[in-house]
Amino acid sequence: MKPDRVAPPSHLEPPGEAVAGSAQSPSGAVADAPRPGIWSAAWHLGGLVALVVFYLGAASLLALAVVRVGFDLWSGIDPFLPPERRPFLGAVELTHRAFATDVLRQVFLAVLVVGAAWWRDRTGWRPRLALDRERPNGMRPVALLGLLLVWPVLHIAWVTGTAELFGASFGQHVRLSPFMSQAAVAAWLAYLAILAPVAEELLLRGEAFARARAVLGPAGAILVTAVIFAAAHISSWGLARPVSLLPLALALGWLRWRTGRLWPGIALHGWSNLALVTYLLWPA
Repeated sequence: MKPDRVAPPSHLEPPGEAVAGSAQSPSGAVADAPRPGIWSAAWHLGGLVALVVFYLGAASLLALAVVRVGFDLWSGIDPFLPPERRPFLGAVELTHRAFATDVLRQVFLAVLVVGAAWWRDRTGWRPRLALDRERPNGMRPVALLGLLLVWPVLHIAWVTGTAELFGASFGQHVRLSPFMSQAAVAAWLAYLAILAPVAEELLLRGEAFARARAVLGPAGAILVTAVIFAAAHISSWGLARPVSLLPLALALGWLRWRTGRLWPGIALHGWSNLALVTYLLWPA
């Protein structure tokens, strides 16, 4: 077949996208692999959840260890002192350590996901994580720009409305810590808008999406990764926080499928975080 006679892609598949678990026809259109049975699918999904928990747990442990040892050595404290002999650190020091742990957790998470994908397939890790630049974007730039402009308004309305419905405080009376300097605030905003979205999207809409899609197809992968994303944000507010994030999670999965790339989801994720925080911190 001549290169200029490629059959048009199916309406169920963005053009040019291929991931692990899918078969590519000679015409260039991508077809999903046959679906396994219900028990096999449940087994794969259980393994997917366990993999996400492993990545998050490993990144957290590495971050805690590095911050504990690094900050202790910097402060002249023996990191192996028993708890009863450790000096009192103070609120400022604890704030710095907590923020450093959050930052390093995301760094280690991104490194673990990319490193594992590269180790498993050194030639196909980019398409697997939707980082391949060679295939065309499956969404027109003007449509993507319109979504990026409109979405923060919808996200803010949903999050604040959810907080009010559940009687939660995560959407109300938000204030920055008085111990944060201007440099710390700038670093925190960069963490929310860039670092956290990159790491989380690599894990969920990158590796987890590829695994879920091989078993459930695009719609199932969007739903499963959205539920995992929301569940990972369960906190003392119970189900309020996960419910507030479900529309964003579904939109991120849809963007991953529709565009065939990860960066549109990273942009939407980061822009949503920044817009929401700006709204909550804006003086009344």
